[in-house]
Amino acid sequence: MANKIMDPIGRLMGLRYKSHPWHGVDIGDNAPDTVMSFIEMVPTDTVKYEVDKISGYLRIDRPQKYSNVVPALYGFIPQTFSGSRVAKYCMEKTGRKDLLGDGDPIDICVLTEKTIPHGDILVKSRPIGGFRMLDGNEVDDKLIAVLENDTVYGGYACIKDLPEMVVERLKHYFLTYKDLPGQESDVEITDVYGADEARDVIRYSMEDYVRKFDKLDSVLSDV
Repeated sequence: MANKIMDPIGRLMGLRYKSHPWHGVDIGDNAPDTVMSFIEMVPTDTVKYEVDKISGYLRIDRPQKYSNVVPALYGFIPQTFSGSRVAKYCMEKTGRKDLLGDGDPIDICVLTEKTIPHGDILVKSRPIGGFRMLDGNEVDDKLIAVLENDTVYGGYACIKDLPEMVVERLKHYFLTYKDLPGQESDVEITDVYGADEARDVIRYSMEDYVRKFDKLDSVLSDV
């Protein structure tokens, strides 16, 4: 019985005393124009890392089966959630029916000319567009952003301004990174959208987050 009681308490204590990158990091006062992004992976990583949703620590999701590597800083936007509002927006844009949010924070790629040696860091970024991606019937938007004040990419305002090869490289990564030998993934990118729609996705994901985790602060305040 004691172990059953301590398990959820231990999880909550972890949220309170370590700044959980999903729940404990502020998205920023200027969201959705600029957002704080938590970076899980960098282009030199040969395994896929992602944040453990309970502890907040990075864990190895899987080694990359092929030689494709993430072509930019890759992570997620804190205090966002891909839920019913994000799914509804995607259905409005695509005409698809019965889509669901994937239940994760919104993924983001951050372009920079700098070599960042490791993940598990926070960066301030400015969204310039995104890929409307579906994984089966789940909405899995991939936002594209630039590092704030980056010398090379900082001046880009919209994804359409990027060199075509940069966009194609990002698309190729997301269409293939879930591939496993002998298996086909059910992933598709329906379209590429600009900065305005990227900001819409962030707004709706912030609304989804509030609905999903509206009791989180009160729970933590009692610990």
